[in-house]
Order: sequence, then structure tokens, then C-alpha cells
Amino acid sequence: MNGNRGLSSLEMEYIRRHHNHEPGENQCSSVLVKHIKAPLHQVWSLVRRFDQPQKYKPFISRCVVRGNLEIGSVREVNVKSGLPATTSTERLELLDDNEHVLSIRILGGDHRLRNYSSIMSLHPEVIDGRPGTLVIESFVVDVPEGNTKDDTCYFVEALIKCNLKSLADVSEGLAVQDCTEPIDRSR
Repeated sequence: MNGNRGLSSLEMEYIRRHHNHEPGENQCSSVLVKHIKAPLHQVWSLVRRFDQPQKYKPFISRCVVRGNLEIGSVREVNVKSGLPATTSTERLELLDDNEHVLSIRILGGDHRLRNYSSIMSLHPEVIDGRPGTLVIESFVVDVPEGNTKDDTCYFVEALIKCNLKSLADVSEGLAVQDCTEPIDRSR
């Protein structure tokens, strides 16, 4: 597992509890952590929407879910230009509203992410005396022929970091709106 330098013991415990990837010989795996200055319920309201990842994932332009939104549901995602892909087919593996854990698996698409699986877990924390959210995202993926494990991990980590930054921006924007609503209503 790459990227576990500097993690707290609590973060390591959450990773042990929720992020059980067993990478094979030709796979890479990593864990990324993001602290978001917004309450868990607001962040989770975005993350749990398997049918609307474009609400916070900047590289997704469109998403269509086949059937009901439940474990095993499949979504077809259109990727914005600029990435080496245009479509991705993904299955919802886990959606736990009590533990705040979401897991997806990529089934196919016109990209090189084969046998990709990710887990996101959200945990309440206090940041600067206010409710915040610790988001942990981990993944495992095949290393494409002609690439190294380091190159593959670096590419996927860069995508996830961008998604997590966007999740923080959107969530923190919602948190600011919530803080100002009572002031607006008193007019």
C-alpha cells in the first residue's frame, strides 16, 4: 500500500477496518486521505449518489444507471475530453449508509483501468472546532502492459486527488450555504 506515510493511528484503524484490498502481483494499490471542512451528512449526501457522480467528479459529464439504485446496480459514465477515455461501465459493490462506505468496481470502458476497484469511507471529525469529515479512498487496479506500478498508481492517485479536492470544494460550499441560511431567512 503506497501513501500511508504520515497517517494517524485512527486513520490506520479506519483503513484496516474498511479498505481490504489484496493486490495481485501485477496490480497496484494505494490509499488517499482528505480532511473536509463540512459535516459528514453533507459530504455523504454527495458521495452516496452512485447515480450522480458528476455532482463532484469534474471529469464526468454524464451518468446513466440501469435499473434501481442498489448494490449490483450498473452505471454508464461519460468522461469529459482531456482524459484517455470517453466511457466507463461501473458497478456498485457496497453502499452502507450506517458506516458511510461506498465501493465500486469498473466492469469495462474504453480506458486502461482493468480490474479497478475502489472503496471510500467517511468518518466524522472536528476541524477547527467545527464538524468535519475524514474521507479515505483506496483502490486496486491492474498495471497495464508497458507501464510500471509507480506510473499506474501515480495516474490513478492524481485522478482521485482531483476528485477529492472537488468533493471538498462542493461540500464546503454547501456547508457555508447552510451557515448563512438562518441569516437569509430573518430578512
